[in-house]
Amino acid sequence: MRIRSRGPVGRKIRWRAAGWLLAVAFAVGLGATAFGLGVEGATPAQTYSLTGRVVSVSDGDTLTLLVGRARERIRLASIDAPETSHGRDRPGQPFGQAARKALAEQIAGGTYTLACYERDRYERHVCDLPLGGGETASRRLVAAGMAWANMQGGGKYMRDAVLPGLQDKARAQRLGLWARPDAVAPWEWRWRCWAALESGAATPIC
Repeated sequence: MRIRSRGPVGRKIRWRAAGWLLAVAFAVGLGATAFGLGVEGATPAQTYSLTGRVVSVSDGDTLTLLVGRARERIRLASIDAPETSHGRDRPGQPFGQAARKALAEQIAGGTYTLACYERDRYERHVCDLPLGGGETASRRLVAAGMAWANMQGGGKYMRDAVLPGLQDKARAQRLGLWARPDAVAPWEWRWRCWAALESGAATPIC
């Protein structure tokens, strides 16, 4: 049923209704931002670019880019590489150093324009690093068996739909880390090994 009001009272009701709708829309927008919904479905308009020279490679999915005079920490999007050692309580995984070397051989010293999505909780930019010909550093690492397609959290960090297929091929050919039948995904390693050691619990995987 549609109620039509005329005169000053009707205009006042319509203005209140419009204000209420704007408030709801604003609240919904804030909620989406607060819970990361805008990042999950990142569109080209939401991405940004960084251009600079690779000055260091920390591990198989993390590097430092010199942008002008600023050093920016970069986390490669959509992958998770084997962990390198971070002290006695955080031992590295098999292929951790091999993955770091593989990434460094591809990109160290080069200048690139990265397509970035967001900053993570460590203030690193989460980016794709294009290598030309439709390739990215993430795709090359996964295809070589030097990183996992990041399916943590049911794939909520996955922005490149090509990667799971590349991983399946690398696993079938037993490339890189897939040569080991007991390969453990880094997101599992961090809680089954590192978190267990920090809490003093027994852990058989590391």
